[in-house]
Amino acid sequence: MSEIVSGEGFTDLFRRYRYTAWRLETRTHYGKANEDLPFQRWLAGDDSDIEWFKPWLKMMRAELATGKRMERVRLIDDPPSDYLRWELWGTPYNLGVGEDIRYLPRTHPIVAELPDHDFWVFDSRTVARLEFEDDRFLGASLTEAPEQVLTALQARDAAWHHALTFTEYMASRAA
Repeated sequence: MSEIVSGEGFTDLFRRYRYTAWRLETRTHYGKANEDLPFQRWLAGDDSDIEWFKPWLKMMRAELATGKRMERVRLIDDPPSDYLRWELWGTPYNLGVGEDIRYLPRTHPIVAELPDHDFWVFDSRTVARLEFEDDRFLGASLTEAPEQVLTALQARDAAWHHALTFTEYMASRAA
């Protein structure tokens, strides 16, 4: 495993990629210090403050305006965990700045063929495996090893093919 990239080094990955960034999200909860209080407020019924989210949205708006693409597939349970419900609440903000986030029910047969960990793949050549300890996000270990990149790209293609757009997923929940 490579050294873990965190903080500004991790954020810089989203400024440095040239064409595509794609993520597989496998967890039901993400422990990030800057999200703890906003998540607790949301659980209590207060969704009015998105100041914590604005730096990400501003950066994504600027980066995606240059023609880059950012896509994600989130594995989701039925019913979703509280944290995944919070992510569903926030997804329209991500979509509004140009991200494309899709949802794949965890019960879908293709999920068994996907890696069981979160990762980003940048420009189809760098894999950033997200590292956690006691449910807290630590950062990412990076690799350009061809076999790991190929595994990530195959997972991307399979997950993306079967995932539902946000609109499709929300409509399926209402049905």
